Amino acid sequence: MEPDVDPRRPDEHGRRQRLRLDATRVRGFSLTHVNGAGCHPGAAGDVPIMPHIGDITSSPTADTKDQIYASDFAHADEIAEPGRYRVGLKSGATADLSVTTRAGIGEFTFPATGSLLFRASNSLNGSEDAEITIDPAGNTVSGSVLTGAFCGRRANGGVNNQKTYYRLYFTASFDSPIAAYGTWVNSELRPGTTSATGGEGYLTGSARAGKGSGGYASFADSSVRMRVGISYTSLDAAKRNLAAEIPPRATVAEVAREAKKAWAKQLRAVEVDGGTIDERTIFHTALYHAFLQPNVTSDVEGTYLGSDRKIHRLAPGQKVQYGNFSGWDQYRAHTQLLALLEPRVASDYAQSLLNLARQNGGVWDRWVHVNGPTHVMTGDPSAPAVAGMYAMGAKDFDVRGAFDSLLRQATVPHPDGLSDKGCPGQCEGQRPNLAEYLRLGYAPHDMCHCWGGAAETLEDAVADHALADLARRLGRPTEELRKRAGWWRNTFNPATGHQQARKADGSWVTPFNPASDQGFAQGSSATYTWMVPHDASGLADAMGGADAAAGRLDAFFHRADGSWATGGDPLRYDPTNEPGIHTPWLYNEFGRPHQTQETVRAMAKLVYRTGPSGLPGNDDLGTMSAWYVFAALGLYPRTPSSAELHVSSPMFPKARIPGRHITILAPGAPDIYVQSVRWNGREVNQPWLPETFVQRGGVLRVDLSGEPSQR
Repeated sequence: MEPDVDPRRPDEHGRRQRLRLDATRVRGFSLTHVNGAGCHPGAAGDVPIMPHIGDITSSPTADTKDQIYASDFAHADEIAEPGRYRVGLKSGATADLSVTTRAGIGEFTFPATGSLLFRASNSLNGSEDAEITIDPAGNTVSGSVLTGAFCGRRANGGVNNQKTYYRLYFTASFDSPIAAYGTWVNSELRPGTTSATGGEGYLTGSARAGKGSGGYASFADSSVRMRVGISYTSLDAAKRNLAAEIPPRATVAEVAREAKKAWAKQLRAVEVDGGTIDERTIFHTALYHAFLQPNVTSDVEGTYLGSDRKIHRLAPGQKVQYGNFSGWDQYRAHTQLLALLEPRVASDYAQSLLNLARQNGGVWDRWVHVNGPTHVMTGDPSAPAVAGMYAMGAKDFDVRGAFDSLLRQATVPHPDGLSDKGCPGQCEGQRPNLAEYLRLGYAPHDMCHCWGGAAETLEDAVADHALADLARRLGRPTEELRKRAGWWRNTFNPATGHQQARKADGSWVTPFNPASDQGFAQGSSATYTWMVPHDASGLADAMGGADAAAGRLDAFFHRADGSWATGGDPLRYDPTNEPGIHTPWLYNEFGRPHQTQETVRAMAKLVYRTGPSGLPGNDDLGTMSAWYVFAALGLYPRTPSSAELHVSSPMFPKARIPGRHITILAPGAPDIYVQSVRWNGREVNQPWLPETFVQRGGVLRVDLSGEPSQR
């Protein structure tokens, strides 16, 4: 369970903003949560449960300004740790919560007596329908919410996602008898009733205010313990999940103790020595964030809700089904880190995405919320995500089936690719207007049915390179995909030296400004011009050579006064968003590894901190946190679909990845500059490691000093 407050709010255009620290009122503790999505409200927040002091005299749904059935709180009264959250509310109530994979437990206290409000219909983005049933004799409250609508209130095309794709079922039981109860529908309070139905809809403002249903249970005792199970398949499955994961007499302290053990074991996936307290705190927080997803959506008995909204069973060999895939973000760092540290989890993740694609007519959606295709963002991120996970060692899934499916979508036009529904931002096609893309060698901005022709071209080039990589690994090399990986050149305008959108007639979209986002998705031409990680040498040649490219990087990373760029300038590096987060490592490709070392360390130090504002932007399901973990280890994927790893300067004198038998020694840390690199005693003469390093493990020694190497 999580507090139903979201202080990280993008503006009306969905752009990123820093964490707000003024979220001081809570209206419930929800049963589901998504980590750092880039639109507000992003998703989930299903069935907020609120401890309330005082009589229930009106419908909580009618309290549209949260004046009655909400409470202030102070961050000083919060205690949050892995697996447990405690808060004292200004109302006098307290909430102490812990969780397992599919269930939760809460202990609520009141000054005298109190109630628990179940806001059944009140998911973050609204709901199509909801139901609640109170059983005073059985001492339970159960129900469900029919919802979805990820980014459904987003300005750029959000109306396309004001739709339903899952029903979350819940069942709650209490250790204190229910003394009074009732329900509400819209503005009508119905004391003494035991059931209600009704959703809020997906609209905003007055169109949604005052709508919906829920129920309350009041208790004569001053404290009550609640156990709650959830499922995406049925109420019976929710009951079985609860029975399997939280015993009837369990306490929050007991469940939290097991959760803490589980997290302690999980966080030992990387062990670091040395560093300051703040550095270790930032590192372990980033690692924790990276492991918050993917999210289990299957029941203990192996059933799950597919993207076709039918009930399915796990594929042979699959342990769990996962949901939530922020593809455009995650393929740049998170999925590779997951596969490096937890190949079994990454394998099930890849299988889960394949399952959902098969249930979705073969289409791999670029942003899957729980089970639902939402179409958010651009490109074909499943290809580099799957290829990268496989390269990093996640191989326990139907990789040939995944490749065949991805290849078909990349080569056979799909009717969805001609739709403008949801554009920009949520365009339906996996490969928009593929026929024209294949004919022209780029995505024509005036008829691409996408969120920007230049961005789509670059994303597809990365995806095609990933499929070519995966084809080679499977013994099915394809020159056509290799050729298509080079089509980034077709939107690189030599006259401007930048990536630039083109029309179907071949002309460039003008007027051109490298600070503009015309033709791009959540980024400028200045940022996207570098988005060719798979052909950095070709990009350097197009810019006039490695020295010219490195010089341009200098201007990209530094303001006119020489200080580091840390966001807010479309002509320079933006560490708060994903399209450019690989660029600090490009100096390695241009023959200036010492500048990769300087830049990576500077960004890690300047924009990652402790405290509520410690992330540079939305975490985007662990992506920004995964970037930091890689940076702290002094490693980063050379391309999204490869296990080759760039080398920069590790932040800790020693780090271990026990599951891969990898030890990283960095004598001289926290100095910045790499003097020599040895793997198992043998010198490494280029600023990246071969894939065999991930495959075989061993000892990596990176000697550091305070001065750049003269090599």
